[in-house]
Amino acid sequence: MGNWPAVWVDTGTGQGPELVLRGRTADAATRAACGQDSPPAVGETVIRIPARMVKQIRKARDAAEAAGTRL
Repeated sequence: MGNWPAVWVDTGTGQGPELVLRGRTADAATRAACGQDSPPAVGETVIRIPARMVKQIRKARDAAEAAGTRL
């Protein structure tokens, strides 16, 4: 499966469970286009993950909800 992409559930945050996603860094043109719609906050970036990961993201969402947070 390789080293990317991936999704995890981090249950050790002070704000409750969070999904952690790893994907390819988006190219400059994509980052600029996304920034026009919603400028990134300090510490945020734009990543690309393939649509085939939807099932994995849903599983991670379900695990985070089971840990006590509705996403």
